Amino acid sequence: MDIDEQLELTTRHTQEVVTEEELQTLFEERDQPRAYIGYAPTGEMHIGHFTTMRKLADFIEAGLDVTVLIADLHAHLDDEKSPFDLLEARSAYYEETIRAMIDAAGADPDHVEFVRGREFELDEEYSLELLRMAAGTTISRAKRAASEVVRESDSPNLGGLLYPLMQTLDVDALDADIAYGGVDQRGIYMLSREVLPDHGGDAPICLFAPLLSGLSGGKMSASDASSKVNLNDSPEEVSQKLDGAYCPMGELEDNGVLEYIQHLVFPILEQDDESFVVERPEKYGGDLIYDSYDELEADFLAEELHPQDLKNAAGEYISDVIDPIRTRLNDQPELLAEAYPETYGPTVDD
Repeated sequence: MDIDEQLELTTRHTQEVVTEEELQTLFEERDQPRAYIGYAPTGEMHIGHFTTMRKLADFIEAGLDVTVLIADLHAHLDDEKSPFDLLEARSAYYEETIRAMIDAAGADPDHVEFVRGREFELDEEYSLELLRMAAGTTISRAKRAASEVVRESDSPNLGGLLYPLMQTLDVDALDADIAYGGVDQRGIYMLSREVLPDHGGDAPICLFAPLLSGLSGGKMSASDASSKVNLNDSPEEVSQKLDGAYCPMGELEDNGVLEYIQHLVFPILEQDDESFVVERPEKYGGDLIYDSYDELEADFLAEELHPQDLKNAAGEYISDVIDPIRTRLNDQPELLAEAYPETYGPTVDD
């Protein structure tokens, strides 16, 4: 595979690369660069995670050495989103779900290295460097870096201020050349590029995935079940959520239906050399067949593709995409029950 092919695979379906010149130089100088993504095991994983995680299949195909950090300590430091006694259970659920997503995206999860934060973040050398970094970083700088990631208030907990510093040190501790994550991570990784060279590391190349809109319009919300598809939702639940999704005729802005089709469904269809088929009765013009997302979007903008027809098709395709993940989670109900006992644990009647 030549460098142009590696660059195309690595950067497609991303929102920003910092910087493309550095990435090209990396491929020219290194046979197998290392990329990493970190996930703090807090709430249940959903289709937005899958859209980001699908990118790891591209990394593997491009010849990158990929590491997934299950950032267990971060999950507690961020306003105790995960209670300390649930960190192990949630970490186990996250790892198994991420493996299922990588597999569903067409890659081999055994080609990914999984690491837990506490495996190295409690080491003496790491702790010493964290204190040095804390001594040289202002509170306002740490807050600004973490503002899109960490839950903040007028009087933030100290853990939320340590969070971006630890994430910066994680890049060096994991020998990562590339830091990958949602564009909400941008502030933290810009801090990493700024300060890491002063603490024995190199400024990472950063790849940012777009944050997709919720199905109810606007930002996806953990507290709004209708705004997202959970990875264990039944086909009926997926169809119901898509049926009620925000999808105005001819409008792209905040249209989660189109975004999921673009960033999740079509990449998997292209991998399998399949088309996106919108089934319609003959009296309404018959089926529509799309070999690229651009064709589908053009028809939608021209109002040749009705929102209801699009939502019907999207519900089926999205359900098919998550089906192997759903099956894997349903075969291991203890994962969710132990990670989220308040939702999936036994009831009093049980």
